[in-house]
Amino acid sequence: MTVHKDEPGSGEHDPAGGYVPSPRRLERERYRRARARRATAIGALSTLVTAAVLYVVVVSAPGWPRTKETFFDRKFASEAFPKVLEGLWLNVRLLLICGAAVLVLGMLIAVARTLRGPVFFPLRFLAAAYTDFFRGLPLIINLMIVVFGVPALRLQGVTVDPVLLGGTALTLTYSAYVAEVFRAGIESVHPSQRAAARSLGLSNRQALRYVVLPQAVRRQVPPLLNDLVSLQKDTGLVSIGGAVDAVRAADIIVGRSLNYTPYIVAGLVFVALTIPMTRFTDWVTARMDRRQAQGGAI
Repeated sequence: MTVHKDEPGSGEHDPAGGYVPSPRRLERERYRRARARRATAIGALSTLVTAAVLYVVVVSAPGWPRTKETFFDRKFASEAFPKVLEGLWLNVRLLLICGAAVLVLGMLIAVARTLRGPVFFPLRFLAAAYTDFFRGLPLIINLMIVVFGVPALRLQGVTVDPVLLGGTALTLTYSAYVAEVFRAGIESVHPSQRAAARSLGLSNRQALRYVVLPQAVRRQVPPLLNDLVSLQKDTGLVSIGGAVDAVRAADIIVGRSLNYTPYIVAGLVFVALTIPMTRFTDWVTARMDRRQAQGGAI
């Protein structure tokens, strides 16, 4: 097919063999850059106007002086920040340990729910009952039951550490959600993939391990990352058992000073920790969408 110089993507080659874009292509690229700059300028201007309006509305409110003193006191913010950061290390450790445990337990539950054959019915029933129960039970109630109920039993050899018990409650709840994410990924793999693996001589276990699960996990990365973001925020709930994390560190200062600025500091610290994870999730989702779009076009 003949390609004309004035068509999109066409160009010329110089004597040295280099590519020279056509004038029309250069003009279109300049137009796109101009539109991008214009859109950026409009977005920045509208953001500044909105922020200015909100600032004027908040500052001009009758109760703003008292609110500023109670929630935005610089003195208490300076006092709370290092202690909140020290407590945040506990939240980070809970996220890493509980996140790994949630992924493993969620995968096992998902696999149990997708096992075939009547002999596996008890496993499927127990896995379904587990996910239904812990997805329906509010996390805060689960934490109270585990953190306060387990020590009340006075079982020999069972820990009463609120950090371990709180982490256990988080793992139980989030494993139910992650199990459903994994199960959706497993069921999204077309049955022909498993049949092709079996025709090549792989056993059911090998087909699941080498063919089905890799595709299922790859497809469910964005929702899994979203669950981990939620887990990171909910690690602050372990403070109800007395564990000194970022939230509890702020609560101690609030109880002594009757000023709520430490809560604002703790909230901002959690937001600062969550935003990179959220942006990473968005990047992974966009990347997978681009790959799927390219695959669909082939």
